[in-house]
Amino acid sequence: MIFEHEIPDGSRLYFGKKAKQKRELEYNVSNILHDNDFEEIITPNFSYSQHQSIQNSRKLIKFSDTNNEQVSLRADSTLDVVRIITKRLGRTTSHKKWFYIQPIFTYPSNEEYQIGCEWIGHDNICDIINLNVEILKQLNINPVLQIANIKIPRLISQELGLDIELFKNGEIAQLFDLENKWLSKLLEVKDINDLKNVVDLVPESIRPEVECLINKASEIDYENIVISPLYYGSLKYYDGIYYRVIDDNLILSRGGMYSSEGLTSLGFALYTDSLLKILED
Repeated sequence: MIFEHEIPDGSRLYFGKKAKQKRELEYNVSNILHDNDFEEIITPNFSYSQHQSIQNSRKLIKFSDTNNEQVSLRADSTLDVVRIITKRLGRTTSHKKWFYIQPIFTYPSNEEYQIGCEWIGHDNICDIINLNVEILKQLNINPVLQIANIKIPRLISQELGLDIELFKNGEIAQLFDLENKWLSKLLEVKDINDLKNVVDLVPESIRPEVECLINKASEIDYENIVISPLYYGSLKYYDGIYYRVIDDNLILSRGGMYSSEGLTSLGFALYTDSLLKILED
């Protein structure tokens, strides 16, 4: 039996103090983004193209439109923002820096608020990570910033003939079982110095991407950094430097480089509910 006062598992309810904290957080972060020349966009809750963003299509909440075309509730904002700006609004705006404050929805009834931004046609990942870091500093929190390069596990899987699913699923034990010296050293990397010590050991096919990770991580103005060269992100479109912001078991933010509509772009999302919990604690 479902009572009148019940709400679905995974849905969100904000009231009183919590609603005020949420609104203040969104206001403060939006001001930082405005100060960095980002403009706001609010995209439709419904999308035809969410399968291009989400690895597991079973997470999508799907139904049909009036023409019996498949529609999904928005489970990710990034590619929709780029597509709308470049394809639908391209003749009315040339602006490339956009942010949004809106929820995403995943099966069966999960609702999660995000504050995200996309920098279309820009390829210096350090600029977007340092913007994220600026937000963390202004919120007076110091979580772990984990930086990876998705190209490294892809190249390793080609070099050693491994199934990329080992990296996607984080099956570290199986990778250690290979007893490969340079791979084991990469698995043990925790910071930039560790990565510098192993760069000369890796095969030439992988070395440029390891060096890229070293160079980009060195340009980040933040101390609490962890380097994870073999970490593989869960979103389909990230294809270069990728990062997460973590506090204990909470993911506060994640972002990186991706290609869409023929452009290399950058973006990140802040997870509102996780941030509210950290700020409250």
